[in-house]
Amino acid sequence: ATFATASTNLPSTHPIRLGLALNFSIFYYKIMNSPKRACHLAKQAFDEAIAELDTLNEDLYKDNTLIMQLLRGNLTLDL
Repeated sequence: ATFATASTNLPSTHPIRLGLALNFSIFYYKIMNSPKRACHLAKQAFDEAIAELDTLNEDLYKDNTLIMQLLRGNLTLDL
């Protein structure tokens, strides 16, 4: 419910939305033993944010790129 609310009400580049995507993807992978769902969630969040990255101010850009690096790292390392 929390991630769905954030996905609906926050822009794809919002740090809280990205942080929730990161946390939920780890939850799906480690706790729910669902690597496909985890990777899908992380990839979707990353792809949606990257498409809007050029609209951010400098402070948000720095925050977002850090979280996005973690999302991408999890995809690369297969969480």
